[in-house]
Amino acid sequence: MFGLKGILLASAAGIVVASGVQAADLPVKAKPVEYVRVCSIYGAGFWYVPGTDTCLKVGSFIREQVEWNAGNGGVPIGFGSNDEAAAGRNTRSDTSQLSFRTRTEISIDLRTQTEYGVLRSYLAGGFEATANSGNGPNNDQVYFHRGFIQFAGLTAGRIRSYFDIIGLSPYSYEKGSRINGDTGSNGLWGIAYTAQFGNGLSATLSFEDGGSTSQGNNSGTNRSRGRFVTNLSAPNQFGLGTISYDNEGWKMPDVIGALRVDQSWGYAAITAALHDASGGYYTAPAGDACGANAFCQNLGHPGDALGWAVSGGFTLNDVFGLRGDQIGGEVTYAQGAAGYVTMATGPWQLYGSGNSVALGWITDGVFATGTPIELTTVWGFTAFAQHFWNPKWRTSLYGGRVEVDYNATAKGFICGPAGVGGAVATLNGVALTKVSNCNPDYSWWQIGSRTQWNPHPDLDIGVDVLFSHLNSAFAGTATLAANGARPGGVYALEGQDEVSVFFRIQRNFLP
Repeated sequence: MFGLKGILLASAAGIVVASGVQAADLPVKAKPVEYVRVCSIYGAGFWYVPGTDTCLKVGSFIREQVEWNAGNGGVPIGFGSNDEAAAGRNTRSDTSQLSFRTRTEISIDLRTQTEYGVLRSYLAGGFEATANSGNGPNNDQVYFHRGFIQFAGLTAGRIRSYFDIIGLSPYSYEKGSRINGDTGSNGLWGIAYTAQFGNGLSATLSFEDGGSTSQGNNSGTNRSRGRFVTNLSAPNQFGLGTISYDNEGWKMPDVIGALRVDQSWGYAAITAALHDASGGYYTAPAGDACGANAFCQNLGHPGDALGWAVSGGFTLNDVFGLRGDQIGGEVTYAQGAAGYVTMATGPWQLYGSGNSVALGWITDGVFATGTPIELTTVWGFTAFAQHFWNPKWRTSLYGGRVEVDYNATAKGFICGPAGVGGAVATLNGVALTKVSNCNPDYSWWQIGSRTQWNPHPDLDIGVDVLFSHLNSAFAGTATLAANGARPGGVYALEGQDEVSVFFRIQRNFLP
C-alpha cells in the first residue's frame, strides 16, 4: 500500500515538473512590429522613417546620351567650352563628331514638420562617364550638385541660383546654359531667405557664390557665375583657351533679389544681381623689379568694380486650353556679370571649310595699366514652347540669342594704338594679326526641337535636333598662325553654322 502511494506521489510530482518545463517552452508574445507607413503630406514616394515623424523619399535616374557634333553632355562643338575649343578646329586629328555620356544620380529628400514649418534637407549627386568629342574620353567622375537645408524660410547649401527663372532642361537635351545662365545642372553655393506674402507671391534675398576659386582667378567651364577680369597690359592675356584672368580674391558674395508669383496658370518673376568684378594688379613694364609683364603689387591696381544683371521671365501652363502644354520666355541684361546671361564663358572657336573661322570670348571686364576696369555688356533672351500630342508623345521648340559688346574704351585696349590692321594678342594661343576690322563684339543664336516618347511614365526616349550660328568677333579678315592641323594664313572671320543631334534614353524613379 505504501509502495503504491509513493508511486502515485512521484508520478504527480513528475507531471507538475513536466508541465512547468512545457510552460517555459511556450512562445512569448512579441512586441508589435512598426511597419513602414506612407507619408502623404508631401506627395508621392514619401514614407515615414520607422520610429520617427520624418518623411523620406529616395529618387534616382540613369541616362545614356549619344551626341553628334557635340560633347560634354550637350555642348555643341566649339561653342563656349574649353573642352570643345580644340574640337572646334574641325580637323581629323582634333575632332570626334560622335560622343557618349552615361550619367546616374541618386537623391535623398528628408522632411519633418516643426512648429516653424517644414524642416527639409536634400542631397543629390551621382556618377558620370563621358566619351568626349574633344581629345578622347574623359575620366569617370563623381559629381554633386545639390545639398541644402531649408527651414523657416531659410535655404542654405548647394542650390540653384535664385536669379534663374527658366531652365531649358525639361524641354531640351542640349545644355541650354549656352543661351541663358541657368545653374540647374551644376548648382552653386548660397544662403537665402524667402518671404511668403500669400496668393503665391514671394520675395527672396540670396547671397551666392560669385565664382570663387584659388585667389579668385576663375577659369575653365565649371565656374558658377564667373569672375573673369582680364589685364590687357600683359601679352597673350586676351586669348581663347589661354586667358589668364587677373581678379582680386573673392571678398563678397553675389547679392540676388527675386520677386516671384506662382499660380495654377504658371509663374512669373523678376530678378536682379550684384556681382564683384574687381581686378588684380597692374602689369610691370620691362626692367621693373617685379620682372617684365608680372602682376606687381607695388604698381597698384584698378579700383573695385561692381557688375550687375537684371532678368524677367514667365512660364504659362495649359496654354490655349491644352492640358500639359507650356510656353515661356526670359530676357536678361548684364554689365560686368556675363555669367548671368550665359554659362558658356569659355572660348568660342569654330572653323569652316577652307580658310574660314568664327571666334569670340567673354570677360566681365578688361583693364590696362593705370586704367579703371571697363565692364562688358552681355544680353540675351530665351524662349520655349512644348506641346503634348497625347500622354506618351511630346514635342518642344526652344531657342535664344546672346550678344557680347565691349565699349569704345575696352576696344581701344584690345586693338591697341595701331587700331585696324594692328595685332590682337593671341586667340587660343595662335597669333592673330593684320585684322581688317578690330571689333571684339560677337553673338550667337540657337534654335532646336526635341521630340520625346514616354512608353512608361518613368521612361524617356527622345531625339533633339539643334541648329547653332556663331557670328564672329573681328568679322572681316586676319592673318592667323598655324592652329593644330589648320595651316597659318589669311582667314575670313565670318559666321559659322553647326547642326547637332542628341539621342537620350533615361529611366527615372521618383525624380
